[in-house]
Amino acid sequence: MTPITEQDGVWRLDGVDLHALADAVGTPTYVYSSATIRARIAELQQAVRGLDARICYAVKANPNLAVLALMAHAGLGADIVSGGELQRALRAGIPAQRIVFSGVGKTEAEIVAAVEAGIWRFNIESRDELHLLCRVSSRLGTLVNAALRLNPDVDARTHAKISTGRAQNKFGVDRDEAWRCFADAAECAYVRLDGLHMHIGSQIVELDPFREALGHVAGFRKELDAAGYPVRSIDVGGGLGVRYALHAPAPVPVQDYADAIRSAFADFDGTLVLEPGRWLVADAGILLTRVIRVKPGAERPFLILDAGMNDLLRPALYDAWHGIVPLHAREASTRRYDVVGPVCESSDTFAVDRDLPMCGAGDLVAILGAGAYGASMASTYNSRPLPAEVLVDAGCHAVVRERQTVEAMLAGEAARGPGIEPAP
Repeated sequence: MTPITEQDGVWRLDGVDLHALADAVGTPTYVYSSATIRARIAELQQAVRGLDARICYAVKANPNLAVLALMAHAGLGADIVSGGELQRALRAGIPAQRIVFSGVGKTEAEIVAAVEAGIWRFNIESRDELHLLCRVSSRLGTLVNAALRLNPDVDARTHAKISTGRAQNKFGVDRDEAWRCFADAAECAYVRLDGLHMHIGSQIVELDPFREALGHVAGFRKELDAAGYPVRSIDVGGGLGVRYALHAPAPVPVQDYADAIRSAFADFDGTLVLEPGRWLVADAGILLTRVIRVKPGAERPFLILDAGMNDLLRPALYDAWHGIVPLHAREASTRRYDVVGPVCESSDTFAVDRDLPMCGAGDLVAILGAGAYGASMASTYNSRPLPAEVLVDAGCHAVVRERQTVEAMLAGEAARGPGIEPAP
């Protein structure tokens, strides 16, 4: 859980007074703990010690440049899924030689940019994509490394919308198509298809789905080797879950996860790639928000916050549970609330029938576990500007993304068109 502390009525994250921070920066604001991110990185690096392993942070979880710079400083690479994420990773100081490019919908322009940047490896998701990579690399005269994403048809036992390893999901290829891909790649002089990739989903809190999927990939690797297609790297994806609620099941210990990888590939002498995202950053972040008002309701009062589903989409999209902590020191009885935002959607709801200390207008509230898939999924729905983002460390803070202004939000739009005169 996010390491907020309280002493004598002062709430802090990494030594930074959150009330003072909210007064200075405003709300809603994402706040990320550098210490928590560094601790998670170190824990994972220790767990895979002794393996030929590369840790490539899944940029989609939190693409803020300062967060990426923390990853770069710790020696991590990046797992990207778009041309924009490629530019973010490079700008943050992650070397191209530590970048892998995943995703089912890579465009030709994105592939060209990644080849020209000199990224380490493409994770291929279809035969058509392989052929496109062959054409691009041949035209550029550049040898590229690639891995093929195998869909092992394994139920990750996570939310349906973040499950990616079943046969009905859009990701990866089955074994029959995989054989065709390796045969095709042998005819392409500029693509070296010598890797396998898997990723069965996100927020996985059981070890058995990992073991099952790793077993599928390990077995297929041996078949490929026997058929004359040597495999030099295996990307085991990401998906390690976190504990969003104390009443939720405990997540997989990272050492157990690493040991499962060791066991599955004990006889593999190539490079292993891990793509953690959520596990590294989710618990490091909070969303600071203020109560606008308390509105009576038919069943319970509504605690209306100045953060909405445009700022933190996960509860509306996945019915995701996040801890909610009012940051006031006064002794008060509790009350059950529906915690909602100001967006004009009934799905703009953070919690239903949540027991919280009594709150009033102006009270500061922290939504926990917001470091992953929070700001990265934010939008300007209802013409609400994007929130600020702040990095805290040892009592200091830095605004690492300014709060978007309405003027910036409107930039690029024009009040004109066919038959419409420009606004005065």
